[in-house]
Amino acid sequence: MKSELDHLPERQQAELNRVREILLEEFARAISTATQPWKRNGKILKIILFGSYARDDWVDEPENGYQSDFDLLIIVSHEDLTDIADYWYIAEDKILHDPAVQRPVNIIVHTLHEVNQSLERGEYFWVDIVRDGVLLYELPNHALTAPKPLTATDAYRMAQEYFDHWFESAGRYLATGVSHTEKGWTNEAAFELHQATERYYICFLLVRTLYFPRSHNIKFLRSLAEAKDARLVNAWPRGTKIDRARFERLKRAYVEARYSASYAISIEDLNALFASIAQLQAIVVTLCEERLEELRVQAGA
Repeated sequence: MKSELDHLPERQQAELNRVREILLEEFARAISTATQPWKRNGKILKIILFGSYARDDWVDEPENGYQSDFDLLIIVSHEDLTDIADYWYIAEDKILHDPAVQRPVNIIVHTLHEVNQSLERGEYFWVDIVRDGVLLYELPNHALTAPKPLTATDAYRMAQEYFDHWFESAGRYLATGVSHTEKGWTNEAAFELHQATERYYICFLLVRTLYFPRSHNIKFLRSLAEAKDARLVNAWPRGTKIDRARFERLKRAYVEARYSASYAISIEDLNALFASIAQLQAIVVTLCEERLEELRVQAGA
């Protein structure tokens, strides 16, 4: 795995160095008062940059609504340390508000055992990280397993099962969101449309990579999915402030539409979001059918 950031401009290199510094500092603070041995002796084993900034196909046009995120895999020493709310929320918030970091940062956290199991199964997402990732930090003597090839038959079976489940699930949430919109139940509609969006991205990521991160952040899921196939960009207009604001309002709906008295969304916004989600649905089914056919041919099915 690469360990240099020479392919990136100095500005992005400096931002990544700052992100790494915050992650290490805040993790140390999070476990500093622990009494359980596994927590007191908890370790970050690796921090790996993956995605567009690792592959060198990133985009940096924030004025047009197109800006690639930093995607980071953090590998830790114990399963309980993967809990974002308990150990990583403060670090994420500090990164978000740090003036030295000028682009969104997404993190996924797994144990070394989880990652190595996935590599032994040959799951595409993890194989890609080993191939393309850039090591930002590591403790010695915690090696990643050499990826093993996934059989074509298993890949096709898994991808088809994922598609059958998640595409149907997304469609149910989309239909409910439309029904709630027609009844004027705007907050409930926003939550349902958020869930439909989340599930369409999960469906695509599972069919394409056999993995999705444990996250309800649809902006993160969108970033990962669009990095795999640029045709997904066409689902969401982002050339105007109102376009970007609508997606942000949908992103917030997962929590705020249910629990915040100040959350509000208009029927006009919901209709515009529905049009984009319907476009997302059409693109996802096309891309998944292409991928399933590719896997079917490879499997000789």
